Amino acid sequence: MIPKATSILLVDDSPEDRTATIRAFKRSGFDRPIYHCTDGDDALDYLYHRGSYASDAPTERPSLILLDLNLPGTDGREVLEQLKADQKLRDIPVVVLTTSSDPRDVHASYRAGANSYIQKPIDLDGLYNAIRQLKDYWFDVVLLPE
Repeated sequence: MIPKATSILLVDDSPEDRTATIRAFKRSGFDRPIYHCTDGDDALDYLYHRGSYASDAPTERPSLILLDLNLPGTDGREVLEQLKADQKLRDIPVVVLTTSSDPRDVHASYRAGANSYIQKPIDLDGLYNAIRQLKDYWFDVVLLPE
């Protein structure tokens, strides 16, 4: 039996975008945990169990990472490159979810190993629709690694 995907790690520095994204997942029926980090350094600490995430109880390995590119400190591009270069983390699917539609960002993200690239919709209905489709695809259609 293939286990169900367990959680999402949302990496986004905008409180408004983060809240809207989480609300859209809940509205779509997603009932698993959504963890969030506010910048690239925080996301790397979470994934490597460092800093405030270093403890005897390790953080949950996400089944999917939603990654904004434009983050303070270590930006999403650098986070993506580090994750995909790491033997233990490279199999976690990464969906870039960002405002940028710059073809250079799209190309660089896929070249670095992104599994999907989604430009954040401007309006709330567009965001709800995009998140519903993302949830249906990644959590109801595909098989994710353990």
